[in-house]
Amino acid sequence: MTKPYKSCQSCAMPFKYDPNGSGTEEDGTKSGKYCSYCYQDGNFTGDFKTAKEMQDFAYEKLREAKFPKIIAWLFTRGIPKLERWKGEKGVRIQNTEVRR
Repeated sequence: MTKPYKSCQSCAMPFKYDPNGSGTEEDGTKSGKYCSYCYQDGNFTGDFKTAKEMQDFAYEKLREAKFPKIIAWLFTRGIPKLERWKGEKGVRIQNTEVRR
């Protein structure tokens, strides 16, 4: 049995904000691990190669949605710890800087 997740293990978005509930596997079943923005038909969407790229993208999306800088930073700082990025070497979480 797979672990139940409350948020996407690629971008950290809570599933309750995903209009489709989650992404889909190749056979059409719900992923339960990734959101529909990150994962469709068993494949990752977007061209993200690193957690840092995903952090930067998610941070900018949150800022476009008028989230304050500190909140956008707080919501994205844990991305390197998510399942998709866990095994990535050389990932360092920057927790002392808020982008300006």
